[in-house]
Amino acid sequence: MRSLKGVGPATAATLLAHMPELGTFRKGEVACLAGLAPINNDSGTSRAPRHIEAGRSTIRAALYMAALVAVRHNPIMHRFAASLRQNGKPFKVVITAVMRKILVTLNAILRTDQPWAHANHA
Repeated sequence: MRSLKGVGPATAATLLAHMPELGTFRKGEVACLAGLAPINNDSGTSRAPRHIEAGRSTIRAALYMAALVAVRHNPIMHRFAASLRQNGKPFKVVITAVMRKILVTLNAILRTDQPWAHANHA
């Protein structure tokens, strides 16, 4: 997990302690369990903005700090965040998207038992 730049010992320990089933989910399932999946608020013909809710708040708190570090020091996440900002997304939307991307990536890392593929490039 620590091969992903931005994920430190505290984040890794928190994820393993509060989400021991990490590595067994599909892409959308892990984000939903953590409360990082966009939930629609539609009714009839009205389309309200998407938001996140429920899930495990401890995971979100740990991933928030990891996302801040990753946006600054991980070139892959930096480019991802920059493209979202360039499209006019607000800061909270960008950080939430990076948090989700980190969690999905960590789930894949644990599922395949391989370090992050871009570790050498970051």
